[in-house]
Amino acid sequence: MSDPKRIDYSVNDYIATLTMNRAPVNAIDHPMIDAIHAGLLRADADEDVRAIIITSALPGMFCGGMDLRMVAAGDAQNLREFVYKFYMKTMDIQYAMKKPTIVAINGPARGAGMTLSITSDVIVAADDIDLGYPEIDIGLIPAIHYAHLPQQISRHQAFELLFGGKPIPASEAASLGIINHVVPRAQLLAKAISIGKMFAEKSPTIMALGRQSFMRANDLDYRRNVENQIETLCNVFETKDGREGLNAFLEKRAPIWSK
Repeated sequence: MSDPKRIDYSVNDYIATLTMNRAPVNAIDHPMIDAIHAGLLRADADEDVRAIIITSALPGMFCGGMDLRMVAAGDAQNLREFVYKFYMKTMDIQYAMKKPTIVAINGPARGAGMTLSITSDVIVAADDIDLGYPEIDIGLIPAIHYAHLPQQISRHQAFELLFGGKPIPASEAASLGIINHVVPRAQLLAKAISIGKMFAEKSPTIMALGRQSFMRANDLDYRRNVENQIETLCNVFETKDGREGLNAFLEKRAPIWSK
């Protein structure tokens, strides 16, 4: 177990499972992302692991996003350190890993939950959940997704999702190519495990070399684009509307935007 308060870690049949377990919504704070990073690195170093699954122990939520109370309470420098750790370190760990990662989304995924998902290799979702990018509604931006989503779907579809803020059903996300598979909730983990077993049957050496080659082939300017978006997000945190949106969300009221 990496962190009993936030992440459960287990290995079975060459598959490591990292299960987020921070009620009520698996909000991502420093200890949470540290535990996820530690779990990924532990699994990557374990010769008895050939694939990794990330999922949630909470039946009604995969991940609701960053811990907004932490974000609202932080100063500019602390927020910058957290954002770089969450986005860049997560992406760099996934980039360098030798083993495939699978996300099994068993509840709504928002903000940081979407980021955890898209940094993985394969995404499986329950058929009764939805996904979304609600940052615009609280005066923030979904940073990494400005670089990622237009590569997955059309630019125009991406713009509507990122700037509309409305969630979409898992079935629609699959039809757009955002996720790989949608299955009944009762079959979700079994589907993720079956994919993990498929990968586990391959040569670990060839999988490692192939995955690293795949990451290099598809990186191009992606990392630089993400870093640019993170800089914008850090600047957004310091704006009047950025602070107003966060405070309004935490106070459960409508934001009053500046003119």
